[in-house]
Amino acid sequence: MSMTDQLTILLAQIPQTVGHCRRNADAMLKIRQEAGKVDLILFPELQLIGYPPEDLVLKPSLLQNAKEELERLALATSDGGAAMLVGTAWQEKGRIFNAVALLDQGKIAAIRYKHDLPNYGTFDEKRIFSAGPLPEPVLFRDVSLGIPVCEDIWTEKLCDHLKERGAEILLVPNGSPFESGKYPVRRKVVADRVKETGLPCLYLNRVGGQDEVVFDGGSFVVNRDGAVPVSLPRWQADCYVTRWHKTEEGWSCDEGLQSKISEGEDGRLSDIYQAMMMGLGDYVRQNGFSGVLLGLSGGIDSALSAAVAVDALGADKVWCVMLPSRYTSQESLDDARACAEMLGCRLDSVPINPAVEAIDGMLAPLFSGKKPDITEENIQSRLRGVVLMAISNKFSPMVLTTGNKSEMAVGYATLYGDMNGGYSVLKDLYKSDVFKVSRWRNSHKPAHALGPDGYVMPDRVITKPPSAELREDQKDSDSLPPYDILDAVLHGLIEEDLSCSDLVKRGYDPDLVTRIENLLHRAEYKRRQAPPGVKLGSRNFGRDRRYPLSHQFRSSHS
Repeated sequence: MSMTDQLTILLAQIPQTVGHCRRNADAMLKIRQEAGKVDLILFPELQLIGYPPEDLVLKPSLLQNAKEELERLALATSDGGAAMLVGTAWQEKGRIFNAVALLDQGKIAAIRYKHDLPNYGTFDEKRIFSAGPLPEPVLFRDVSLGIPVCEDIWTEKLCDHLKERGAEILLVPNGSPFESGKYPVRRKVVADRVKETGLPCLYLNRVGGQDEVVFDGGSFVVNRDGAVPVSLPRWQADCYVTRWHKTEEGWSCDEGLQSKISEGEDGRLSDIYQAMMMGLGDYVRQNGFSGVLLGLSGGIDSALSAAVAVDALGADKVWCVMLPSRYTSQESLDDARACAEMLGCRLDSVPINPAVEAIDGMLAPLFSGKKPDITEENIQSRLRGVVLMAISNKFSPMVLTTGNKSEMAVGYATLYGDMNGGYSVLKDLYKSDVFKVSRWRNSHKPAHALGPDGYVMPDRVITKPPSAELREDQKDSDSLPPYDILDAVLHGLIEEDLSCSDLVKRGYDPDLVTRIENLLHRAEYKRRQAPPGVKLGSRNFGRDRRYPLSHQFRSSHS
């Protein structure tokens, strides 16, 4: 029975720098210094080393750095001020654990280990960490705190154990990546644990981009009665003090900040856009690029990519280049120019005809007697890649790739051509959603966006038939089925792991489904060479979905 009946806990919903323990520790000390009079500061999962650390955590020097910085953080608490719960990697008897350390009164007062290590989708923790035992509660200021770490909250076992061992409040440090539709799922999982245990729960998530994943924040508290007294904003850093009091029934959090959470289709599209902004912005900043460079074709994919870049980085850090060939229509040139004017970013034009003619001449002896085909189309795309990479080398902006998930899925993209680049914001966005997100952005300015109010592209860019413009009168529909059908089949094959027969039962043409499955598997070698891109859904190409390059499985054969 605790004697304390009042408690203040600061939620540090903050970003990180993976692998830079000193910088992360300094950021935590700054928060502590500015926090004022609070009892405890809760930081996200693995905040000291960054998450996900991947194989960095196997470096003995990183573990040593983390230990030294943790001791420095602990020493700072010798002033009698706020204690800290800090996520870090911790080595014991040759095993590495995903740990949380309570730092109080100048020392490491307690350490607890993550028990349930996720090993699916983006997660690969069993590769690098050992699972800890079922943890005991931590006694702090006479209050028994249960500390499930991220995945530990998703099943009943661990929280029930903490309840049985006397825990009075559940504090959950997280590194939970964004996935469209995941936020309400988190809320339900926590509400279920609260209902089962009768304990209030404080759920803290980090915010910020890390390579292909982004963390959307959205921390919250659920009281014993299921009410949510505190809800932090998503897509931004925030440090917020929660105030707790104890009655005969147990601990409760006082009413506090209630951030508005967008719901429905508008909310889904807003989340996708925010994720793309955050993923690109943090990737560019963390890797020291001066800005981004992209080919602006007059089509919807490059227009949306440019809009996301301007919103994330500012118009002065986005450089667009038109790369017209003899197949480029005046309409496309006009639309590209209009996009750049709306966004306020630099636009240059580098016609590729001289290079196309030079390559045609160079290859003429070898290609004699052969009819022009996709080879000549791909040469145009690859020459555009060469020009963009040359500008990038000379002036240092990162080339932004503009392909979408539908194209990446079926291989409707050119290696060393339009796939050139350092990052792809549309990589996990199906073409059907490219249209929806573009319309959404034309009527909404996202929070924290640095781009213009109002339109970011002409309506015609959204409504005209998509075309790669690599031959006369080319349309995407010449090679691909309508995008609403293509994307529904791809979603079934990729996100739902359905077979061809499953999709035929849904009413899709058997030959079409078989063809799309073939294209999907045959394009794996291209995707393996593609740049990283922000994860938006449940099965992105890269971290989530890992297939062999060489295999002969087809569900249409089974």
